[in-house]
Amino acid sequence: MSITTAPAGTRAKILDPLKVKYCLYARKSTESEEKQVLSIDSQIKEMLQMADREGLEIVTMKRESHSAKETGQRPVFNEIVEELKQGKFNGILTWAPDRISRNAGDLGKIVDLMDAGKLHEIRTYGQRFTNNPSEKFLLMILGSQAKLENDNRGVNVKRGMRARSEMGLWAGVAPLGYLNQNLMDKKCQVIVDPLRAPTIKKMFEKVAYEGWSGRKVYNWLRFDLNFYTRGNKPFTLSGVYRTFENPFYYGVFERPRGSGNWYQGKHEPLITEDLYKKAQEQLKRDKIVRENREFAFTKLFTCGLCQSGITAQEKYKELKDGTTAKYVYYSCSKSKDRNCKNKYIREEELIEELLKVIDKVSINELGMRMKLEDEIKRFNRLQRLATKGAPKMQIDEDDIATREYAKYVLREGTPLEKRELMGHLRTRLVLEDKKITLLAE
Repeated sequence: MSITTAPAGTRAKILDPLKVKYCLYARKSTESEEKQVLSIDSQIKEMLQMADREGLEIVTMKRESHSAKETGQRPVFNEIVEELKQGKFNGILTWAPDRISRNAGDLGKIVDLMDAGKLHEIRTYGQRFTNNPSEKFLLMILGSQAKLENDNRGVNVKRGMRARSEMGLWAGVAPLGYLNQNLMDKKCQVIVDPLRAPTIKKMFEKVAYEGWSGRKVYNWLRFDLNFYTRGNKPFTLSGVYRTFENPFYYGVFERPRGSGNWYQGKHEPLITEDLYKKAQEQLKRDKIVRENREFAFTKLFTCGLCQSGITAQEKYKELKDGTTAKYVYYSCSKSKDRNCKNKYIREEELIEELLKVIDKVSINELGMRMKLEDEIKRFNRLQRLATKGAPKMQIDEDDIATREYAKYVLREGTPLEKRELMGHLRTRLVLEDKKITLLAE
């Protein structure tokens, strides 16, 4: 037995038509039913021993862990097909026929290569397939049998899932707040997680009864409770919203999702259906408010410490005269570093920093120069019409006036106008320690 590999980039020599040179192909299936079959290393060991006994020449070895159920989804198999066409080898040595294919598409490629004379032989641990009608027919039968097993397995899994659902059992990883039972006689039964379940219940209560938003719940979990999932990972904002959307917590579930098939679970509910619905109503109101809320400068800056985006939030403070003042703060979203120490900045302070930016950049850098100049001309025309003669106020149509008008938009414009103005800058804005710096793209 000899094992050789052609140097990368060299043209493959034309093989002797009477000599078979093999590619040893080992694939480990990802289907759960096949976890007990030979591993890749074991397959290679057995195949090498067989090649040594029978004097087979192996020119390359290839490993793959992708499932063979879907056509064209295995990069290493696709590479083997191309190299067979190029004549780099003309045989395949593998553990069993179903290692090569468990679908009709890939099986058809193999048979076509045999018909074209590119693939002379397939060797498995106990069988041999050549370009012979009966042997090709047997190969196709074995490949089709593997596909039939896959299809039947899928049908059986769905039937089993449906049967368990009808019994009120949960087949899958338990939602956060519950734990899976590992005992064989209690398979698919979930129990309440004594560590996390009370917190999950409080999440619903704070939204339903105290009017908390999903983000406020997220901040409470992350910064006040230091709450972690079963995998010892921080609870994400998307995970918070998925929890609120899951009716499993009041005792029912849909399987499969989106099918309209609802089942009453045998697990202990953490909340009542009434609490769940109240939380949903509050979250819908919160969503409407968030969609209608406009922040002028979000998504325009980068955090100077961790390169995360910059987000905004509103804070309300009751004044001594009984009125309530609203403040907008901008801060690092901490998407790349949850411990980022970049400071909050009030919107008024941020605007003062942006006014300095307007003084620094070239007037052409504003990107909106033409629009700003048009606005100045329109303002002057309105002044002339309003005064029916010499206007009381006239703005010079020059660079200085354009720059001053940009500052006016920052101070007095709508959130949309401010966003449009700053969004046209051709330099990147970086916010760090309440200061803005400019970085050229």
